[in-house]
Amino acid sequence: MFKKILIANRGEIALRVIRTCKEMGIKTVAVYSTADAESLHVKFADEAVCIGPPPSNLSYLKMSNIIAAAEITNADAIHPGYGFLSENAKFSKICQEHGIKFIGAAPEMIDRMGDKASAKATMKAAGVPCVPGSDGLLESFEQTQKLAKEFGYPVMLKATAGGGGKGMRAVWKEDELLKAWESARQEAAAAFGNDGMYMEKLIEEPRHIEIQVVGDSYGKACHLSERDCSVQRRHQKLTEETPSPFMTDELRAAMGEAAVKAAEFIKYEGAGTVEFLVDKHRNFYFMEMNTRIQVEHPITEQVIDYDLIREQIMVAAGIPISGKNYLPQLHAIECRINAEDPYNDFRPSPGKITTLHMPGGHGVRLDTHVYSGYSIPPNYDSMIAKLITTAQSREEAISKMRRALDEFVIEGIKTTIPFHRQLMDDPRYIAGDYTTAFMDTFKMRPIEE
Repeated sequence: MFKKILIANRGEIALRVIRTCKEMGIKTVAVYSTADAESLHVKFADEAVCIGPPPSNLSYLKMSNIIAAAEITNADAIHPGYGFLSENAKFSKICQEHGIKFIGAAPEMIDRMGDKASAKATMKAAGVPCVPGSDGLLESFEQTQKLAKEFGYPVMLKATAGGGGKGMRAVWKEDELLKAWESARQEAAAAFGNDGMYMEKLIEEPRHIEIQVVGDSYGKACHLSERDCSVQRRHQKLTEETPSPFMTDELRAAMGEAAVKAAEFIKYEGAGTVEFLVDKHRNFYFMEMNTRIQVEHPITEQVIDYDLIREQIMVAAGIPISGKNYLPQLHAIECRINAEDPYNDFRPSPGKITTLHMPGGHGVRLDTHVYSGYSIPPNYDSMIAKLITTAQSREEAISKMRRALDEFVIEGIKTTIPFHRQLMDDPRYIAGDYTTAFMDTFKMRPIEE
C-alpha cells in the first residue's frame, strides 16, 4: 500500500481524497496556488507545497511543478481528482517515468477513451451500442452534408477534443449546417487547439444516464449502477440522482452489462464512468467514457455504502476487486452549489463568504471546502459545495433536500441555492419527467419581497 499520496487538485475533491487517505493511514501532500493558500485542503493535509501563482496553467496544470512537489515530499502516488490533469495522458506517462503511481487511467487508456472519435470506434468493436455517426473525423463539409442526409436530421456536430459543451452544435435542418460547421470548428480550435469534428444522429428527448464502473489490474470489472445527470445547463450538470426515475430493472441490467463489457474490453483499471444517452423508447447509446472519478460520485457511495476513493487507491495498489455488481439500496440526490447568480443568467459570483450555516441531520451529506471568512478566488470553477441527501424513497430524498437547502445559508456572495430550492418544487422534476432539455424551459420565479 502507498505510504504517501500527493493530491494534484484543489477544493472539495482534494479534501475528499485527504479524508479517505487519513482513514487508510496514508500520509497526504496538498499542492496549492497562491490563491488557495487559505484553503482547507492545505490545512488538513500532512504537508503542503505551493506550486505557482493563481492561473491554472502556471499551477494546477503545470506538470513539472507537481512532479517536483511529489519528489521533494517523497510521495509514491498522485491522485488527480477530477478536471485539471485527471485525464491527461502525458501527465499519466510522466508519473510512470518518474516511478510515481498515477491513481487513474494508464496513458494508453486515456488516449484511447479521451479522444471521442477513437473511443466510439473502440466501443463499436466491444459491441457496445453507439449513436449512428461518422466513422472517425469529418474530412470536409461536403462529406458532412452527405452523411447528415444519410442519418436524417436532426444531427449533432461535436469537437473530437471537446468538453464542457464547447465545439458542439445541434443542426435541425440542412440550411443550418454550413453555419454550424464553421462556428463549431472555430470554437473548438480556440478552446482546444484542435478543430477536428465528428457528427452523430441527434437523439430526441434524451436522458443523460451514466454507469459507474471499477476495473482492476487483472482484467476484471464491475458496475455500481447508474446516475441520472439529465438536468444540465449548457452541457454542465446541475443536479444528479440515483436510481434514475426513468430506469427499469431490465434497462439497468442491459446498461450495466454494456458498461462492464466496455471496461473489460479495454482492460480498464480504476474508477471510471461510461456515459450513455437514453432515448424516450429506452434505447441507449454510448456517449463517452470518463477515465477518472466524477464530481457526482457521492450519490453512488450513499446508495450502496461504498467508498469510491478508497476503491481507486486499492485498485491502484494492485488489489483485485470482487467483481460483484452493486444495485442501489436507497435514493440519493446531489445539488451542485455554485458561486453563481441564478437570477442573473448564472453569472459567476466570486468573493468573501461573510456568513455560513451548513445543513445537517440524518441523510444529509455536504462535501465542501469553504468556511465563513473564506474568499472564493475568481480563477477556478465556481462549484463550492455538493449537497447530497439520501433516503428510503425518491419522495423522501426530495423532501430532505428541500429542508437541507432551507437550512443552508451562505452570505456575502450569490449562490445557486435558490435555483435548487425552486427545482425541488418543480412539478416536472417531482414527477421525474425530465430530459437534457429541461433547463431550456425552466424559469426562476422572482425573489419574494
